[in-house]
Amino acid sequence: MQQKVIDEQDRQLIDVFVDALWAERGLGQNTLDAYASDLRHFAIWLAGHKHTLLSVGAAEIQQYLGDRLAGRTSKRTAARLLSSGRRFYRWAVREGRLQQDPTALIASPKLSRLLPQTLSEEDVVNLIHAPDITTPRGLRDRAMLELAYASGLRVSELVTINQEQIDLVRGVLRITGKGNKERLVPTGEEAAYWLRRYILESRPELLKGCQPAPVAVFVSRRGRGLTRQTCWHMIKRYALQIGLKKSLSPHSLRHAFATHLLNHGADLRAVQLLLGHSSLSTTQIYTHIARARLKAFHAAHHPRG
Repeated sequence: MQQKVIDEQDRQLIDVFVDALWAERGLGQNTLDAYASDLRHFAIWLAGHKHTLLSVGAAEIQQYLGDRLAGRTSKRTAARLLSSGRRFYRWAVREGRLQQDPTALIASPKLSRLLPQTLSEEDVVNLIHAPDITTPRGLRDRAMLELAYASGLRVSELVTINQEQIDLVRGVLRITGKGNKERLVPTGEEAAYWLRRYILESRPELLKGCQPAPVAVFVSRRGRGLTRQTCWHMIKRYALQIGLKKSLSPHSLRHAFATHLLNHGADLRAVQLLLGHSSLSTTQIYTHIARARLKAFHAAHHPRG
């Protein structure tokens, strides 16, 4: 079994690269951690093959990707690993640490376009109504589900939102998303109502006796901010409770938000801004879902469908 060791110079080089990404691009911590993790795994493999990050050529990188694919790594993960390597080696060339980018002529694995499975409007309503709002935790969960669907937030944005980001008078949220890009997102009247109730009624109960109080709006019974994993388990628990058989992901309500907006005639560019996508091509995946749903609706309800 290969030992998980890494060349010390490679370790330091990865740290310098990640710091440069933060300084130059303002990337979020989760993104920076992902780059660092990908490069550390590569560096560990290199150490076992008597290479370092700056001593490899295209052949070694292709061998690494081949080994990962042979070890049941998905093509999508392999493509992400190569993308991390590309960014690192372009930086290394720009910094004068290398003369040539060894990834320049390596083709990315061809990927099929995965369409996220989305929830119907009825599914969302049933999921949102599942929590027992007579309990502090149930009222918190209702507010979280309402807000997630009304605003299309990423799970990481939902669990870290603080009261300074919320303007219930104007009904908007000030969200800092990927790449530290800020956007304003409407809450909608329904989500604003449940969020206000939670903050006034349930949150003080959950925080009773906890000092200092956490910055995050959504808190646990122990008075701590929630994690992404806790939020995901909460969604799965309520899906099981209502007998929802569809395959869910942590971003199911975000996918539903985008799809339902498009189904009701929203402009694709507006949906892009609400989701915080840097590229319109990322948002266009939802047009395929919306189109498929409209075709199914037509076939089911049109007299000549």
